Amino acid sequence: MQRIGIIGGGAWGTALAMTARKAGREAVIHAREPEVVDAINRDHENPAFLPGIALDPAIRATVDPAEAADADAVLLVAPAQHLRGVIAPLAAGWRPGVPAVVCAKGIEGGTCALMSEVVAETLPAATVAVLSGPSFAAEVARDLPTAVTFACADAAPREALPAALGTPRFRIYSSGDVIGAEIGGAVKNVLAIACGIVHGRGLGDNARAALITRGLAEIARLAHAKGARAETLMGLCGAGDLVLTCNNIQSRNFSLGVALGEGARLNDVLAARTSVAEGVFSAAAVTALARRMGVVMPICAAVDAVLNHAADLDAAIAGLLSRPFKAEGPST
Repeated sequence: MQRIGIIGGGAWGTALAMTARKAGREAVIHAREPEVVDAINRDHENPAFLPGIALDPAIRATVDPAEAADADAVLLVAPAQHLRGVIAPLAAGWRPGVPAVVCAKGIEGGTCALMSEVVAETLPAATVAVLSGPSFAAEVARDLPTAVTFACADAAPREALPAALGTPRFRIYSSGDVIGAEIGGAVKNVLAIACGIVHGRGLGDNARAALITRGLAEIARLAHAKGARAETLMGLCGAGDLVLTCNNIQSRNFSLGVALGEGARLNDVLAARTSVAEGVFSAAAVTALARRMGVVMPICAAVDAVLNHAADLDAAIAGLLSRPFKAEGPST
């Protein structure tokens, strides 16, 4: 795996290109914005999405997704709700067996499909994999120590890709549980919004710790219903990602929740941002998937109600606090 393609020229895609270069690989980024492509190729920076970080001059960017997909492995970093449309034109030219590595964290609206399911449907020749874990893009780009999970059902890429992308400061742990790795990353975005609301509303650290813990139980219930392994959710792509995202203002989802908790309107917060807070768009899909599978996820349902159904914020919080007392455990 010498040539790594990256579909998506945002902060995370650019950071992964930096990681590929540090690992000694060729990195080609596809970005849909010509100005981003020009900035990467000419100035070796991405001020629109990763400002203040000098990029390796060997990183190349292109507006042609097929050029980036002509690689030994392709990292799919386009926003979750746009992933299907972005990769569909690549299907005809996809070389059989080339890994399509999902790096976006979300569940598709309408279909309630996991991103791995979207890729399997759209790129039938690809080997589907997931890269997920606690990883702020700016810290990865600055080569600060980070550990993530690479999940793939096939043993060969499960060995080859960590060897190709891993460095002493970007540690990649392998797993065969694609579904577990993916659900942990998708649902934690919704829970991070809830934690941000708790912070913005001044409800205290006790409340946030309780929400994180009960949120992890919600993730575990949904993952179990989808056939994932419980131990996956105790790892980097589950508990690790949840703890990071729910406790730091660097998180786009947490910071959005803080703004809502302080009284801002959702549309105003979104209009002021260039980056995507995946939890906003995944909340309805997570809730719909849970309902379809008979899984109780009250925290995610409350976030969906606030974001998408004009529910009163204080009423949603009161509803969670007034739920009946139950025995503790992931099944309750």
